Amino acid sequence: MTVSVPPSNPIGPNPVGQLSKLSWPWRITLGYLTLMLFLPVAALLLKASTENPLNFWKIATDPVAMATYDVTFVTALVAALVNGVFGTLIAWVLVRYDFPFKRLIDAAIDLPFALPTSVAGLTLATVYSDNGWIGSLLAPLGIKVAFTRLGVGVAMIFISLPFIVRTLQPVLQEMEKDVEEAAWSLGASQWQTFWRVVLPPLIPAILTGVSLGFSRAVGEYGSIVIVAANIPFKDLIASVLIIQRLEQYDYSGATVIGTVLLAISLLMLLAINLLQAWRRRYES
Repeated sequence: MTVSVPPSNPIGPNPVGQLSKLSWPWRITLGYLTLMLFLPVAALLLKASTENPLNFWKIATDPVAMATYDVTFVTALVAALVNGVFGTLIAWVLVRYDFPFKRLIDAAIDLPFALPTSVAGLTLATVYSDNGWIGSLLAPLGIKVAFTRLGVGVAMIFISLPFIVRTLQPVLQEMEKDVEEAAWSLGASQWQTFWRVVLPPLIPAILTGVSLGFSRAVGEYGSIVIVAANIPFKDLIASVLIIQRLEQYDYSGATVIGTVLLAISLLMLLAINLLQAWRRRYES
């Protein structure tokens, strides 16, 4: 008696049908990414490639351009790290505590998302100027915020704060407080509980929020152009330098600087993602 055994299918049941179901979503996704992401980046790179390598290097390493890279990336990184600390604290308070006007304060966190960047810059320049509410208090101490590099940092902190808070809130809401209470019952202090129990699960979310905030700060223009003096070697950022090159009809120079910004941003984001992936492997 011969028993026929159907051939095994290691791929799974009806893979052709599954591929046909995914074909249109894949096509739409690929088409949308091509139009909105790949083509603009390719156009930027192609325009920058029209410059010969020697001229490209000369424009990219111009002293004014190098100074703008320092102001842009270093200040954005510092702003992202500051928000990484205080954004974590704000998210913790919003999730773990109940207090008057909590909903109002929680909604105000998203204000930088909805507020036009030019309005944000005008507000910061007014508040932190020498005659402003906060600037007038800092002026006698010799601290000048508006129209300085410090003002650039304040603007970057303002516009990137929601990224850290909104990234951390869902993670904190899913964390069970029983683990903390168990650590307390075993004799751990509040600081030990936070450092060894609470913080490790939050590290990936904090790194994600910091990377998002850093990216947002690097690309900011509207608020910084108002709150800064835009003086080379002082507080001029790369985005403003690109606009200045465009106003001078130096399109090749603008695209070269834009390409350098793109490359440095991608490298720094890649480093943050690799650090986050290493952290996850270490925890597993």
